[in-house]
Amino acid sequence: MCVVQQSPRSQALWARIQPLWQRLRTWRWQWLVALPALGLLYVLVLIPLTPSISDIRKAKLEQPAQVLTADGKELAIFKRSNRQWVTLGQVAPAVIDALIATEDHRFYDHFGMDLRRTASSIFYSLQGDLQGGSTLTQQLARNLYPEEIGRSASLNRKLKEAVTAFKIEALYSKDEILETYLNTVPFLYNAWGIEMAARTYFDKSAAKLSVIEAATLVGMLKGTSYYNPVRNPERAVERRNTVLSQMAKREVLSQADFLRLKKQPLRLNFERQEAPSGMAPHFAQQVRKWLIDWADSEGYNIYADGLVVHTTLDARMQSMATQAVRNHTKALQSIANTNWSKSDGWRNDNPLVQSMVRESSTFAALREKGQSAPDALQALLKDKAFMQQLRQDKTRIEAGFVAMDPDTASVRAWVGSRDFAVDAYDHVQQARRQPGSTFKPFVYGAALQDGLSPDDERVDTAVEIKLAGGEVWRPSDAGAPSGKRMTLRDALAYSKNTITAQLVQEVGPAAVAKLARNLGVRSSHLDAVPALALGASPVTLLDMTNAYGSLVRGGQYRSPLIVTRIEDRNGKLLAQFAPHAAQKAMDLQDSYALIDMLRGVVDKGTARDIRRRWGIKDDVAGKTGTTQNNADGWFILMHPQLVAGAWAGFNDARITLRSDYWGQGARSALPMVGDFTSRALRSKDIDRHVRFTEPESSQWWANLKEGVRHRLTAWWGDDIQPTASQPARKTVPAALPQPEPVPVHPAEPAQEVIEESTPALPAPSAPEPVPPADELDVWMNQWSGPAAEPASSTDYEATPPAVLGRPLNKP
Repeated sequence: MCVVQQSPRSQALWARIQPLWQRLRTWRWQWLVALPALGLLYVLVLIPLTPSISDIRKAKLEQPAQVLTADGKELAIFKRSNRQWVTLGQVAPAVIDALIATEDHRFYDHFGMDLRRTASSIFYSLQGDLQGGSTLTQQLARNLYPEEIGRSASLNRKLKEAVTAFKIEALYSKDEILETYLNTVPFLYNAWGIEMAARTYFDKSAAKLSVIEAATLVGMLKGTSYYNPVRNPERAVERRNTVLSQMAKREVLSQADFLRLKKQPLRLNFERQEAPSGMAPHFAQQVRKWLIDWADSEGYNIYADGLVVHTTLDARMQSMATQAVRNHTKALQSIANTNWSKSDGWRNDNPLVQSMVRESSTFAALREKGQSAPDALQALLKDKAFMQQLRQDKTRIEAGFVAMDPDTASVRAWVGSRDFAVDAYDHVQQARRQPGSTFKPFVYGAALQDGLSPDDERVDTAVEIKLAGGEVWRPSDAGAPSGKRMTLRDALAYSKNTITAQLVQEVGPAAVAKLARNLGVRSSHLDAVPALALGASPVTLLDMTNAYGSLVRGGQYRSPLIVTRIEDRNGKLLAQFAPHAAQKAMDLQDSYALIDMLRGVVDKGTARDIRRRWGIKDDVAGKTGTTQNNADGWFILMHPQLVAGAWAGFNDARITLRSDYWGQGARSALPMVGDFTSRALRSKDIDRHVRFTEPESSQWWANLKEGVRHRLTAWWGDDIQPTASQPARKTVPAALPQPEPVPVHPAEPAQEVIEESTPALPAPSAPEPVPPADELDVWMNQWSGPAAEPASSTDYEATPPAVLGRPLNKP
């Protein structure tokens, strides 16, 4: 016999624990009573933490928010899901029989929780055979309130589910519970509820479902993805037959019918149910995000409280914008298809094409299966269907368009992409791309703030700016520098990079960035480096258009406005929203002077097609923009009553139109704005006769500044006059601060510093410089399909991304 000798320390510890252990043994019967009491107490605590009775009522009486345009047209309905509510009488009896027989055959005998089934589920689960014990009412509670109840496999979740089920049983009749369940259960492919499921998988209403079709849909409820009849037909048939056997077991289906039906094949008539996108789906998404925040703060539910939301969008202008984008991007797509044909740019030996193949999810899947990188690449390059789909996705022209009322900053039209169903990515508010020369007005605006006037001159000469790390930035234009003097007004009209670079040295990149932010470029990071002057920092189209709108408001910034008022279902006003308070961003005289300079862009500069091609003779001003290799085309136009901006390009900035003619902002983005604006003028949505209002004191201020300059010249001599080599106001620091690098998209290699080009200028001695007429302008106005490109262009401008990296693209 072996005796274990305890150490003195162990003996002392046991001496302390033994009395407590003896006491617990005497309390064993008390614990049998205390544990259920504690459980009951915990359940009582959970009651106020689970969905309230009023919430459950709202789930059944759901009234989604209705969103209207400014002129009363329906824009969107904010449903919780894509479903159509049907009554039990509108559902085939076979569906109800299959559901109860399979999911909860004692449904009419319990009060929300089946204790026998729960005990059985616990017994088998403890033996390793996991089984579900939830009743239909418990499943309904989980489906209606996934966030409040949760989906984790825990006792706490099951108790919350049970408490909510008891509440539902106390409020609803059994038929109401069945009806709510069948109308809220998800069936994949954006189909919620039995009606949308019937239409999706069998192209018929729920009332016309056969027994075998009903069994198929009910069988999916065990696991919609696993038993998906579209992707996993064999599993779906097996599960369907299980449902049929349960129906036979519960005697709602005869044995003979069961034996006959289980041999039937799976006959689907599948059609994906797309949620209606409406006239402005990207704008509606922005309204939804804003409305959710507002409703949460005010105690409303956008899916159940029947809110009526009035927005700023104009239905007629939205239609004009959509048509303008559709028409022009269709023409650009023809050019892209030609330039990226299999015989031209889209070749298997093209390193860019091979790089895109390696970046695809299909390539990654082959690598995961064990294929080597070279073998996977070659396999996909030979896969015609894959390569065709990749080319279609990568070379699809995309666009963004937004129009705003400059007085209130109200959004009037918003087109986020060519087709929301194909690409839901929003190129107005989400996408950040380099703006090219559309950023130059902020440089000239900073120069005006610094005391320069539009008629001051600079010499068109080569510029070299040293950057950190020993790099040198040499911005240039299409032609060699003329060495002649040019007014700032003409330099902006012709988008002269050399003079813009001189100005950013004089005023400093930080001043340019500050002005851009003050005017409205607030949601994007701006790097205060010299290349910022030519549009190196990616920005959004919404920010840029609103910033131009700030100029029309006399240098006053307002946040964009999208909602004007909210009413309840009975028309009672719940909230009203005035335009956001204006913030002074720029002096009134300077903002008007900058608009006057931008008039020259459409009168004689890079945007003169606004007048020549689109026949707009009204008082307008604007700016084009084009980035490196024509990856991005921009144009923003200002009218006293409307500001409109457009962007055109590809989601992947490495893909371009491969055309120095069609890739320019003047020909890729400007036609969308020109088409829209000309339609708005013809329809009298904006007034043809209104003009930008010149500040009353502007002439007085200009005369004062000129008088001070003459007086200073008389005192100090001619040295006070500004020259290209000697700025009049300040000296440039020897070393400009460098920002943190902008993140480069993984798919985009680093780029060298490049040069930007501008239209060729006439001889400086001419009384009014006018670029030579493009010999293809007349032909272009009548163009309706791809054609040979001209050998050269007079309206070319490109932006150096250079040291700051490429644009940030669609993730």
